[in-house]
Amino acid sequence: MSSVSVCTDIVIGDLGVGKSSIISRYINGRFTEGYKASVGVDFALKTIDLDSKTVVRLQLWDIAGQERFRKMSRVYYKEAMGALVVFDVTQSSTLEAASVWKQDLDTKVCLDSGHPIPAVLLANKCDLTGRDEDDLVSTLDGFCKDNCFLCWFESSAKDNINIDEAGAFLVKQMMLCDTSLSSEERCWDRIKVSQAPGENQSQALCCWGTSI
Repeated sequence: MSSVSVCTDIVIGDLGVGKSSIISRYINGRFTEGYKASVGVDFALKTIDLDSKTVVRLQLWDIAGQERFRKMSRVYYKEAMGALVVFDVTQSSTLEAASVWKQDLDTKVCLDSGHPIPAVLLANKCDLTGRDEDDLVSTLDGFCKDNCFLCWFESSAKDNINIDEAGAFLVKQMMLCDTSLSSEERCWDRIKVSQAPGENQSQALCCWGTSI
């Protein structure tokens, strides 16, 4: 018989970075052209067969990016076990805002151990042009280290790049935090995965050692 675990994941970031599109792609496998800002908080469910013995019922909360909702975030963060923090690679100000969102998250929710909950940074809209790849990798490596993100992914809800991969990675991290594994077993070494031609994944993925 499979065991069933319930995990709550929040998706945060500034207005217009693509949070709702990411969730729609992850849950329904669809991308909808046209933009409509979330008002307040949206909620979605996804059932994941993590392995032959474990089923995860994932609850995703899409937190609106307007400033007034950030001020109410403590209510929404309360049960969170993990977070996707999203920024738009074409808008540098949204990366700066991602740091603010992460700091806000870390002040309002943590693991029982007192450590931050697992958080992954998504560099969204990577299907758009005008990016310096080498500069992006260098910037986000340092950004993740400075802001205690487990890792980052380039992503595109439109082209379905790394949406499932980022979700799967975060779910596994949340499950590790919810088991009795030793802290040594939970540590991740810093790694980089280079994109092979034709593969649907990020150009770089950097995971930082953590004491979670």
